[in-house]
Amino acid sequence: MLRKNLASSRLLRVGVYGLLTLTVAAVVTVDSAEARRRHRHHHARHSPHADEGSYSPAFASIIVDGNSGATLTATNPDALRHPASLTKIMTLYLLFERLESGKMKLDTEMPVSEHASEQSPTKLGLRPGQTIRVEDAIKGLVTRSANDAAVVIAEAIGGDEDDFAKLMTRKARSLGMSRTTYVNASGLPADEQITTARDQSILGRAIQDRFPRYYRYFSTEVFNFRGQSIRNHNHLLGSVEGVDGIKTGYTRASGFNLVTSLRRGNRHLIGVVLGGRSGGSRDAIMRNLLAENLEKGATKRTVAAIGERGNSDAGDDQGTVQLASAAPETPAPSRAAKLISTLSEATAALPPAAPKEAKVEPAPMTSGVIQTQPMSIVPGSTEPMKPVKVRTVQVKAGAVKLATAAPQPVAPAPAPFAQRVEAIEPAPPMARAEAVRPEMPPQPAGHGTGNGILGVLPASSLPPASSQAMAYAAPAAQPSSPAPTQLASASPAQELPARPAVARSGWIIQVGALDSEAEAQKRIEAARSSAQGLLSKADPFTETVSKGDKRLIRARFAGLDRDQAEAVCKKLKRADISCMTVHN
Repeated sequence: MLRKNLASSRLLRVGVYGLLTLTVAAVVTVDSAEARRRHRHHHARHSPHADEGSYSPAFASIIVDGNSGATLTATNPDALRHPASLTKIMTLYLLFERLESGKMKLDTEMPVSEHASEQSPTKLGLRPGQTIRVEDAIKGLVTRSANDAAVVIAEAIGGDEDDFAKLMTRKARSLGMSRTTYVNASGLPADEQITTARDQSILGRAIQDRFPRYYRYFSTEVFNFRGQSIRNHNHLLGSVEGVDGIKTGYTRASGFNLVTSLRRGNRHLIGVVLGGRSGGSRDAIMRNLLAENLEKGATKRTVAAIGERGNSDAGDDQGTVQLASAAPETPAPSRAAKLISTLSEATAALPPAAPKEAKVEPAPMTSGVIQTQPMSIVPGSTEPMKPVKVRTVQVKAGAVKLATAAPQPVAPAPAPFAQRVEAIEPAPPMARAEAVRPEMPPQPAGHGTGNGILGVLPASSLPPASSQAMAYAAPAAQPSSPAPTQLASASPAQELPARPAVARSGWIIQVGALDSEAEAQKRIEAARSSAQGLLSKADPFTETVSKGDKRLIRARFAGLDRDQAEAVCKKLKRADISCMTVHN
């Protein structure tokens, strides 16, 4: 009996111990699984480069005509999305304001705080106590999308990142970005940081209209920083003709984002894609949208530049949705999304009040046709270059003859032009018949027949004993095409003098010196074709020079800046076309 009781007690203890062991093991297993789940959730929430195969970001897109302001196509353009690193476009907008006002310079050194150095990648690896030049910070944001450089800029302008984010939101309101709120300068994950495709298209247009001198940094393809060679994340640069920027972005919550500007011919499109599933698919979507809508774009600029409406400091700290205008501001109800969207579009369609700072610079004029010349990047530069605008007007001359005349008032020159005659003494009475002076100097072919350029016969070339005067003969009836200018002569026709040099803007490139005008024109066409659009805005011309007894025709292009000229020559040399740059 006693043995049975002892056995039962032993079994009971074993059972209790076994049950306790199983319970502890189950609790530990559950806690470990929960800890792993929480770790994965935390990583997915805070890592900007989490696995992209297990999520479906919300998609939105828009294509806007930069010349007319019209929306050419859109998908969910007013739906709320996270901007990710597109946030840095506004960070740079506020920095460009300081540069333009002179409060900061491109070589200004900005201090790096501990907070800036602790930002999550991607970043430049800045350390506390270091400094970074403004121009290097700009390029770091444009190429690597450096989060530490973005915070350095924010602290240099706003004192701390939170106050700077409030400035960003107020600026968004003043530009008409009614549904955008910023809470940091970099675009790192934050639930409260929101925007729309339409708002980003407004910002993409505004930063070009307002800061054409500094917008060129968005086309930086490679940035060399402290021994590193950093390539731009925007893979459409250099692969899609006409793309000149502007910014990519990615977090797990936002998907893959992109704002793009394309200028081709006289057309200008701004595209926004939010929520791509991968960088490659996002880029492919943008390429297709641009290709499908390019021909719909206007060829002349008719829309006013996007200006800042009202006081940019009027927005509240929480980003309450408001529509700022020249009239006193009236806050819109934050929950009435449809009404806000309607009012925003209506306000944007109205001509904005003349802004103090927004500038609409006229495009350069070539042969009387207004064209748009995009500004290109100058790697390593310290000051943006200003384009020089030159207007060239074509003038066609009528027939000109040399004749003798009795002393009488000389008739005024025909309306299109006037020929200058200096220091010629009055002539004695002579017969009205056209008499030719045999001692007249020979004139090379082409004298006075250039595109809008009239030849001038200096008075000093006439013998001092001459007593004849130059006058215009009345032009005879001609067919629709004007006859070439001629000099009356009893001897065989002589060649006319070379046309005078024309003042041309910018840098010049020379693509050859040929034996004939026809060969020079062929070389110009070959160069234009091989340059693949780089010479679409350049001004082609030919120039006659003499090398001893040999006469050569130079084939040239004008109207370029230094970096455009160097880029074109590099491209042409790859195509086995000789090229040299000339500082005009």
